[in-house]
Amino acid sequence: MNLIMRTLTEIHQEIERLSEDRAELWRRLSAEYDPQIREEIRALDAELDGLWDEHRALRARVRFGDREAIVARARVEERLERAA
Repeated sequence: MNLIMRTLTEIHQEIERLSEDRAELWRRLSAEYDPQIREEIRALDAELDGLWDEHRALRARVRFGDREAIVARARVEERLERAA
């Protein structure tokens, strides 16, 4: 688990930076095929996927609260419903 909490702005800035890097790699790849560049693009794609996941998770946490607290509340409500 990532112990350092980044802000949405920081995550989004990193996404923008990596997206620009990826666009440059695609330009280089279109000029001349290079398997190493293709692997760099794949690595950046994977990193961007992770950043978008982190971005979505943080947005959900900001909007709805901590996941653990939500699950705990749902379990309490479920127990109350079964007891009623």
